[in-house]
Amino acid sequence: MINMIWDCFLDAAIDSLKILPFLFVTYIVMEYVEHRMEETSKDAIRKSGKMGPLFGALCGVVPQCGFSAAASNLYAGRVITIGTLIAVYLSTSDEMLPILISEHVPVVTMIKILGLKFFIALIMGFCVDLIFARSMHMRAYAERVPEDEAFFIKKICESEQCKCNDGILKSAVKHTLHIILFLLLISFTLNVVLTAVGEESLYNFILNKPVIGVLLSGIIGLIPNCAASVIITDLYLKGLMSLGAMMSGLLVGAGVGLVVLWRVNSSFKDTLKVIGILYVCGISAGLLLELAHIVL
Repeated sequence: MINMIWDCFLDAAIDSLKILPFLFVTYIVMEYVEHRMEETSKDAIRKSGKMGPLFGALCGVVPQCGFSAAASNLYAGRVITIGTLIAVYLSTSDEMLPILISEHVPVVTMIKILGLKFFIALIMGFCVDLIFARSMHMRAYAERVPEDEAFFIKKICESEQCKCNDGILKSAVKHTLHIILFLLLISFTLNVVLTAVGEESLYNFILNKPVIGVLLSGIIGLIPNCAASVIITDLYLKGLMSLGAMMSGLLVGAGVGLVVLWRVNSSFKDTLKVIGILYVCGISAGLLLELAHIVL
């Protein structure tokens, strides 16, 4: 038993060390992009008006630590519509992209996944606005909102070990170590489970129940922590989760945006409505992908 656990841990550690340098280089690039584009993205979405879902979907695709949090604050200040917020949440990939890059997933496949998330976010965002935005009263952008935005993003990023205000190198190192530990833990747990119950049994348990898989993945995606997107992406890459289930979880996963929304939105009922709409949009897209039998 001890030898089995040790072998599982050793395999997980070797696999994690293999992707460590690729993960670090990925985060260096992503941190540079984030530092260069953060304010530009915020300004674009502030001024987007009725085209908010388009800009929200575009900006959400770009890996940025605090963008979903910033969108939550803009929504709480009624600067953007609920459809724009949903578009940002749906297109936000959290830790999916660095995991895909570090695992050497073909570039074409990554572009397809990001493009699919963007397209779904775009369509869902405009649909949500069409249904709900007319009932919302857009008020002026209060002076306190930018101050609240800076405060809450800083606090949330710190709690998530994101450290958005650190330098590029320091932030990349922290991101890399944080995610590699998650991957080590997840890989070790999966190795133990696969050894104990068998790969075929686990495969059948997850993939033979596509609807349940999509619903459960959506629930996991609602967890406001990068561990959710790491788990979902890793299961998909190991062949233990379908594309529809993966997309369901990753679409719903809005990073720290939901935590910020809970703190800054004055209406508890409205926050529940946003989360409910987000979940329905995510699992609906996942179920459609399952029914269409789409494989990337």
